[in-house]
Amino acid sequence: MAKTGEVIGASEALGAELAEKYQRLRERVRALGSVLVAYSGGVDSALLLKVATDELGERAVGALASSEAYDEEETRQAVEVARTIGARLVQVETHELEDPRYAANTAERCYFCKTELFDHLEPLARDLGLEHIAYGMNRDDHGDWRPGQRAARERQVAAPLDEAGMSKEDIRALARHLGVPVWDKPALACYSSRIPYGTTVTVEELRRIGKAERALRKLGFRQVRVRSHDKIARIEVGSDEFARMLDAGTRGEIVAAVREAGYLYVTLDLAGYRAGSFNEALLRRRAE
Repeated sequence: MAKTGEVIGASEALGAELAEKYQRLRERVRALGSVLVAYSGGVDSALLLKVATDELGERAVGALASSEAYDEEETRQAVEVARTIGARLVQVETHELEDPRYAANTAERCYFCKTELFDHLEPLARDLGLEHIAYGMNRDDHGDWRPGQRAARERQVAAPLDEAGMSKEDIRALARHLGVPVWDKPALACYSSRIPYGTTVTVEELRRIGKAERALRKLGFRQVRVRSHDKIARIEVGSDEFARMLDAGTRGEIVAAVREAGYLYVTLDLAGYRAGSFNEALLRRRAE
C-alpha cells in the first residue's frame, strides 16, 4: 500500500481526482501479482508498463510486437522508451497478414489482429512465469468500434487503465507527472487502419502508406494519417496544422512526397484528424 505521505504528495501534484485514479491503478496492478504488458510504445501502454514496473519490479515485463503493419522507426523508439522507464522488454514477431480473415479487412479486422497478438503472448507469459496479460485500453476506448476488445475479454486480458477509470487526458497528465517521455506523443495505430474496410490489406499497400506518412512527419506534421483510397491519398491532420499544409511553399513538398510514395491524387480532409475515421460509417449505421 502507498504511504500516507505519498498519497498526499500525489494529490497535491495531480489534483485529487487524478491522484485517486492513480492510486486505483497502482492497486489494480499490484493485485495482478505479475504481468506481461502488451506494449506498443504509445502513451497508454507506456504508462501501464511504467506503473507495472514501479509496482511489481521484475515481475512486470513488456511485450513489443512487430510486423509489416507497424512502422520500423516506431518500434525502435518504443524500445528506447522502455529502456528509459527502466522496464524489462521482450520483442515478438506477429504474422497477422498471413491470416486471410485479417487480410480481407472486414470490420472485424482488429479482432483477428488482437487474437494473433494474444496467441503469441499467452505462451510467452507462461514461459516467463507471469500470471496475467494486460493491455492499454482506457475509458475513452468505449466510444469507438473496437472489436479487439472482444478478443481481450475472451482471453481474460486485464485492462487496468480502464478499471481505474482513466481517460486519455488522465493518462497523458499522469504520464507527464511520472516522466514517461511519450506523454504527449500523438496516437499512431497500425497502418492497416488507413485502408477502407473491404479493401484487401497487402504488404505493398502498407509500405506505400508508411512511406507517405513518414515523409509527412519528416516535413514536421505531428498528428497525421494518410487514408488510402486506391490512387487517392486522403490526408488527415490536426486543425492547427491546416494552415501549414495549405501554405504555398509547403504544399508542393507535400504533393511531391505523397506522389513519390505511390499516389496520384493528394487531398486534405477538411474534417481534420480523428481516430478511426473509417469507423464513422459503421457507428452511424448502428445508430440508425
